[in-house]
Amino acid sequence: MLQPIELRFEDVTAGYGGLAVVEHLSFSVREGERIGLIGRNGAGKTTTLATAMGLADLMKGRILFGNHDVSRASTYARSRAGLGYVPQSRDIFPSLTVEENLLSALQGRSASVALPPIYQLFPRLKERRRNGGTQLSGGEQQMLSVARALVGQPRILLLDEPLEGLAPMVREELMRAIVRMSDQFGVGCVLVEQHIDVVLDFSSSVIVLERGVAAYSGSAGALRDEPALLNRTIGLEKC
Repeated sequence: MLQPIELRFEDVTAGYGGLAVVEHLSFSVREGERIGLIGRNGAGKTTTLATAMGLADLMKGRILFGNHDVSRASTYARSRAGLGYVPQSRDIFPSLTVEENLLSALQGRSASVALPPIYQLFPRLKERRRNGGTQLSGGEQQMLSVARALVGQPRILLLDEPLEGLAPMVREELMRAIVRMSDQFGVGCVLVEQHIDVVLDFSSSVIVLERGVAAYSGSAGALRDEPALLNRTIGLEKC
């Protein structure tokens, strides 16, 4: 049996232009695992995901993916190895249809094999597959952004605030699809999200970042019992 792929940060300090945004960060996530990353705005959550993809400056430490040191690998190489990324900005081509957006992310896979499970996960996208990106609602664009990342069959998926700006019913629909994706395909997830209750429900373990440093790293259930920590680091007395 093949060993599960793992993304591992080892004592990582990273940032931009010589300025450290996250410091001495260590964690790992395997296929099938779900980790939540929470903290106030500016705490370093997005930078952590960007560092994993090679989009921020790694100043110290190393990043391993599947037992390979990818600290200096290109973003493209990390993606081809099985690391997926859904950024805050909805990553779609507005001038293309839904299906053309998905086809553009195939990475050599057969469309007849890759698209049916995506449409099963996101039936709304199947209904809108002939519509252009600009004809989609904000929620549908976010679904398409997640779907494009999944077409490449990632082993680990990084999700940066996928629920931002979405109506409650659309948030629930998108999260149900993400949970099904993780359960059915065994994709490991690192979720950055402002909706703390969603993160705690979704994740088995959580990292709380405070000014770029991990103030907490442990089970989501135990964090629910730490209202003082949540209040100090996030500004919430309870979830």
